[in-house]
Amino acid sequence: MPDMEDLQSIDLGRARRNMVENQVRPWEVLDARVLETLNALPREAFVQPAHRALAYADLPLPLPHGESMMKPVVEGRALQALDLKPHEDVLEIGTGSGYFTACLAKLAGHVVSVERHQDFVQLARTRLQAIGIGNAGLLHADALRDFRPDGRFDAIAVTGAVAEVPEAFREWLKPGGRMFVVAGMEPAMRALLLRRDGDGHFGEERLFETDLPYLAGAEPAQRFSL
Repeated sequence: MPDMEDLQSIDLGRARRNMVENQVRPWEVLDARVLETLNALPREAFVQPAHRALAYADLPLPLPHGESMMKPVVEGRALQALDLKPHEDVLEIGTGSGYFTACLAKLAGHVVSVERHQDFVQLARTRLQAIGIGNAGLLHADALRDFRPDGRFDAIAVTGAVAEVPEAFREWLKPGGRMFVVAGMEPAMRALLLRRDGDGHFGEERLFETDLPYLAGAEPAQRFSL
C-alpha cells in the first residue's frame, strides 16, 4: 500500500495533467512542446508551501513582496506565442517564483532572468537546481533601472504588466525577435506579442485580455485633477 507521500505525489501528478487538459488546452494552447513542458515540470515545487495544494488551480498565486505567479493559462498562452526554439536566447523580466523561468529554459537554449528582489533570485536558483535546470542565469537587477544586457535576445518574456512598453525592452530584441508583454490600463490590459523586423520596426499582435500586477516603475503616470 502506498504511503501518504506517494498518495500526495499521485494527486499532484493528476492535478498537473488536469491543469493541462482542462485549463490550458481549452484556452487554445495546442503547441505540443508547450504542453509537454507544462506536463513535465512540478509547479508545486515553485509555489509558497501554504499554497501547494493550489499549485495547479486556475488562479494567480501570491508571492512575497506583493507579487504573484501568473495563472497557468496565461503562462501557456505566453509560451505558445513566443514559439521558442532550442537554440534561442531568452530574456525574462521578473523571475518571481522561478516556475516560468523553468518553462522558458525547457523550450529555449539559454535564459537570462532579471529580478529586483534578491530573495526571489536565491530561492528560484535553488529550485531550478533541484529539478536539474542548468541553462538559466538569474540576475539581481531592476530591468527598468540598472540592467544593461551584454547583447540582444531572440525572445523576451515580461512577467509583469506595463502601462507602456519601455523603449529599452524593444531595443533588447534581435531583428526577428518576439516579446510577450501585458500592457495597458487595469482592469482591461492586453496581452501582446511584439515582433521586430529586420528594419527595426515592430508589429503588434493582440492575443487576449488579462490583468497582471504592474512591474515596479511601469505603472501608469498619476493624473491630478482639480
